[in-house]
Amino acid sequence: MLKRKLISAVIGVGALVGVTGLTYAEEPYIPLISKGFQHQFWQAVKSGAEQSAKENNVRITFEGPETEAMVDKQIDMLSAALAKKPQVLGIAALDSKAAIPLLKRAQASKIPVIAFDSGVDSDIPLTTCATDNLAAAALAADKMAEMIGNSGEVGVIVHDQTSRTGIDRRDGFLNEMKTKHPGIKIVSVQYGGGDHLKSAEIAKAMIQANPNIKGIFGANEGSAEGAAIGVKESGKKLVLIGYDSGKEQKEDITSGLMAGAITQNPVGIGKCVVDSAVKALKGEKLPKKVDTGFYWYDKTNMKDPKIAAVLYD
Repeated sequence: MLKRKLISAVIGVGALVGVTGLTYAEEPYIPLISKGFQHQFWQAVKSGAEQSAKENNVRITFEGPETEAMVDKQIDMLSAALAKKPQVLGIAALDSKAAIPLLKRAQASKIPVIAFDSGVDSDIPLTTCATDNLAAAALAADKMAEMIGNSGEVGVIVHDQTSRTGIDRRDGFLNEMKTKHPGIKIVSVQYGGGDHLKSAEIAKAMIQANPNIKGIFGANEGSAEGAAIGVKESGKKLVLIGYDSGKEQKEDITSGLMAGAITQNPVGIGKCVVDSAVKALKGEKLPKKVDTGFYWYDKTNMKDPKIAAVLYD
């Protein structure tokens, strides 16, 4: 009980930390395990998390594997974080099922779990801070359909088929095409692990195998960047739609290589996960999901203040 009072004191009266004699180590510790580090998206999430940590006087760490294909390494990171007995844990799961045994361990130790970006197939997380990926990918499908005249062949490059983001973006796009744009045929769905080089090779092979293809949807930053490289190297003129932001994507949209993309609110996701963790420490009730929002952007609206605020380099 005394420890919890100290934690509450740190959260509620952060300005008094030095006066009360509480040390840095006694601040609530919240490790955040992300899906990766190689994309600018995750650096933006980290930035938002750090902003909230500073505002709430809590200590966070933010780490993830080198690539979003390294599920085993993420599980190792999660296990190591739990061994440090954190006050709250944040997780963006690469595999919606693989993390569950460790999350059960956290639950048994009464460590609240906050999911971000990508949820898990469990009700253990108190909340999930994420984009509505089904709705966002459906918007990408609508934009694609509009640009290719509601007919023709389209390919899809997804980062994975294990995370909730991969599954929902794939299904959101495919289901929207099936129900609202039946004149469009999905000729191929491939998985590039979020790696731009692998995704570029997939795009080139997709174009070669389907000479009448009219468009490609890349379901995350690496998939979209890779698809753009593949399209450029193939010399094929088609409609390319991406997901996320980043310097390369913005340049491709400005040049016309990419028609447009869905941007999330990564800084908002980072702030949400730490804000939610602090609320959990205070015993506040949390909604099961927090929709952090998304926008369609192209070269006509990239400088709109509302859009520019959620684009990142």
